[in-house]
Amino acid sequence: MPPSPDPDASLPGVPVAGVTVTVSATLAMRAFTPPVASLLAEVRACTLCAPHLPLGPRPILQFHPSARILIAAQAPGRKVHETGIPFNDASGDRLRDWLGVSREQFYNPELFAIVPMGLCYPGKGPSGDLPPRSECAPQWRAPLLAALRQVRLTLVIGQYALAYHQPEERPGVTIAVQNWRKYGPALVPLPHPSPANNRWFARNPWFGQELRPYLRERVKEVLSDRE
Repeated sequence: MPPSPDPDASLPGVPVAGVTVTVSATLAMRAFTPPVASLLAEVRACTLCAPHLPLGPRPILQFHPSARILIAAQAPGRKVHETGIPFNDASGDRLRDWLGVSREQFYNPELFAIVPMGLCYPGKGPSGDLPPRSECAPQWRAPLLAALRQVRLTLVIGQYALAYHQPEERPGVTIAVQNWRKYGPALVPLPHPSPANNRWFARNPWFGQELRPYLRERVKEVLSDRE
């Protein structure tokens, strides 16, 4: 485990109603029980992958134990790394449209937890961003998810999150998303909302016609607490 930071040090990139603000760690952690506060402090201080990160470590997540919806994503992109706000990019705009929620709702950590497979920006590869660092999920994912005891809906975005949350889905993202009905009300597999996937959406119009309306209604149900 990496060392815990100074409790009065600044925490950059804490999202509040869609805006990045800087608060002291002391204030940020008062809302959590000691075990959760300690865990989040360790996560934010993590340097496990530092030698492999071109822009250095900056773990980015949105977290509160009372969150009702978990967004299991892949890894932050460069813009997200720079702002410290998860999904603060074109992918996030599309995702919020799919969910039918405002930025204020989306960045309310008591509604949405955002925990990517890799918490830091992994850098660029020949055909886009590199995969999430393989060291990250084994270190942090189990304890983080264990602290989310109020989650009623998990949105699994992209191949790396799908491999973790639904390891039996060997065929890949497209078939998993096509078979979304079999997962029941607690989990919805999704393609990544990145503009890089625009061809996928053009080839699969059923996504917008069938899954997106269901997704919006399911999110509305969970957030309005009526099931």
